[in-house]
Amino acid sequence: MKLLLINPNTTQSMTEGIAQGARAVASSDTEIIAVQPSFGPLSIEGHYDEAFAAAGVAEQVRLAQPLGPDAVVIACFGDPGLEAAREATHAPVLGIAEAAFHAASMVATGFSIVTTMTRTCIIAERLVQRYGFEHQCRGVHGTDIPVLALEDGGEAILNQIEQAARAALSRDRSGAIVLGCAGMTALCHTLTKRLGVPVIDGVAVAVKFAEALAALGLGTSKVGDYATPLAKTYTGWAAPLGWPSGRGS
Repeated sequence: MKLLLINPNTTQSMTEGIAQGARAVASSDTEIIAVQPSFGPLSIEGHYDEAFAAAGVAEQVRLAQPLGPDAVVIACFGDPGLEAAREATHAPVLGIAEAAFHAASMVATGFSIVTTMTRTCIIAERLVQRYGFEHQCRGVHGTDIPVLALEDGGEAILNQIEQAARAALSRDRSGAIVLGCAGMTALCHTLTKRLGVPVIDGVAVAVKFAEALAALGLGTSKVGDYATPLAKTYTGWAAPLGWPSGRGS
């Protein structure tokens, strides 16, 4: 199967790192096609960044139509552009936050989220509410580690995330940790060993869930609000992204 993996920011090295993590858990017959928007922020650390990232996700799903991906994963914990992406394709589309919440709720009665910037905690809290996990998520904890610092932070960054996770487990009485950034993918295995509880990497679980949905022949419903976008002319820089008349997905 072909799995379109979208890093909604525009940092190529992060796209490559996320793709590496995805390929490590993907089935041998799954082709990971890793892409990023042609425009937008180098990292996503607030509502303003996320607005452009969502448009970038929609762009990449639209451009990937000729490839015919069997599934799509949006590799940013804010799940930017998720609804638009589902409109734009018949394939199942998973955001890593939604996937991580489901996985965590299957292995623990309560989980805590450890993320990067404290200012983004409200974004995670709103996703928890939107997806209906208020009773399972017992806390969202920021570390104030910039997203791009995750790429080469080494042991110091790992220790900082570990300390935040230990405090969260104790304070929230949680049984699992959800990592609140796709850039934390490479840390998951080590943190699981150190903490002794399930540590959920949204990229990994989204890839496996996407493979399962595709294998079951389950795609995005085209009835109602996820129906194919209406044929429409777009202007300005978005002109190539308008939906042509008679075009399926």
